[in-house]
Amino acid sequence: MSYSCTSRGNSQDPSSAKEPAADNPARDAGGDADSGGRDGPRRTAAMRVKKGCNSTDVGVPMTTEEDLLASAVVSPEDVLGLQRITQDYLCSPDENIYKIDFTRFKIRDIETSTVLFEITKPPTDKSGEKRDIDPNAGRFVRYQFTPAFLRLRQVGATVEFTVGDLPIENFRMIERHYFREKLLKSFDFEFGFCMPSSKNTCEHIYEFPPLSEDVIREMILHPYETQSDSFYFVDNKLVMHNKADYSYNGGT
Repeated sequence: MSYSCTSRGNSQDPSSAKEPAADNPARDAGGDADSGGRDGPRRTAAMRVKKGCNSTDVGVPMTTEEDLLASAVVSPEDVLGLQRITQDYLCSPDENIYKIDFTRFKIRDIETSTVLFEITKPPTDKSGEKRDIDPNAGRFVRYQFTPAFLRLRQVGATVEFTVGDLPIENFRMIERHYFREKLLKSFDFEFGFCMPSSKNTCEHIYEFPPLSEDVIREMILHPYETQSDSFYFVDNKLVMHNKADYSYNGGT
C-alpha cells in the first residue's frame, strides 16, 4: 500500500504550541484503503497534510547522552533536553521492531524546485550469500552542499520508506542540527499512523531561521563540523537514530 503526505517545519516563537497531527484517512475509513487484506491489491491513498513545527526546549529538563544510553526507554522529551550532538547511537538497530526501512531520500529547493541531493537505497542482495554487514550501515549520511545552501529559506526533504507487518501508531521524528556543539535548529515532524506492509512517501518542508554572516562563514570554512541527530519514535519510544554531517564548501 502506498501513501503520501506533506509536513511543514516552521520557525516558531518558543511560546507557540505544536498543532496536533491530522487524521489518517486510511485508518479512519476502517481499513477500506486496502479491502483486499494483506495479500490483496495495493491501492494508493492520500494522507492528509501534517504540519510540524520548530521544536523548542522551553521547560524541558536538560539531559546527557550518558543518561540516555543507560535508560531502558528514550522519549521525545529526553532528546529535546540534549545540549550537544551525540557521539554514539541511542538505540540499536534491533529496536526497529516495525522494520521501518528508508529507501529513497531527496532534498529540493522549494522556491526553484531544484534537486539538491538524491539517494536511493540499492536493492537487497537475495543471493543468500552471507556477508559481514556493519549493523550501523545506513544510519549515517554525509552531505556536500555549496555555500548557497546556507541562504535558502525553505527546503523540501522527500523520504520514502516501507513498513513491516506491524501497524505504526504516532510515528514521529525529531531532528536537531548543531554547529560546533551549538544547537542551530530543532525540527519536530509527525508522520502519524502507518499501515502494516505499506510503502510511504512524505515530504518535510524545512523553514530555516536566518544565520548571521559570521556563522555562515565559519560553517563554510569548517566542513563536517555541522552535524545532526535524527530521532524516530513510535508511541513516544525511540526506535531509530540516524546521524549526518554537512559540508558547505562545494566539496572542495
